[in-house]
Amino acid sequence: MKPNIDLSPKALKEVAALLNTLLSDETVLYIKTLNFHWNVEGPNFSELHKFFESQYEELSSIMDSVAERARALGEKAFGGLQEFLNHTRLKESKSNLNAKAMIQDLLSDHEAIIKVLRKDLDTCDTTYHDIGTNDFLTGLMEKHEKMAWMLRSFL
Repeated sequence: MKPNIDLSPKALKEVAALLNTLLSDETVLYIKTLNFHWNVEGPNFSELHKFFESQYEELSSIMDSVAERARALGEKAFGGLQEFLNHTRLKESKSNLNAKAMIQDLLSDHEAIIKVLRKDLDTCDTTYHDIGTNDFLTGLMEKHEKMAWMLRSFL
């Protein structure tokens, strides 16, 4: 049964598509962060290993929230790796990065997501009049801004 929340069926479908694209980005960033957690080396290994863990745990929570928001709008959330890879705007990382390059790569991805979220916020508000998703995305943007700030502090 579709939600009856004063959003058109088109708005529900298109906002959910926007959320699924975001979910794809979040999933790629999550896997990348997990990979770096597993493979970081160097003098700051212990600190970075724990730091990357805190970041991928936050991303796991974000992914769950994004998927649940798509479901709340009456649409399915992506769940397959190929779906994520087909819809992400991020790139997988190169192998064998040093710790500084890992941090820079993650920072670039967070900043890319922040930029996309700013556009998506405007779309949800002006095009679809979905203030609920707009508010939800504002919260996610703030989380990514904080995560980016923390990554920046290592550089």
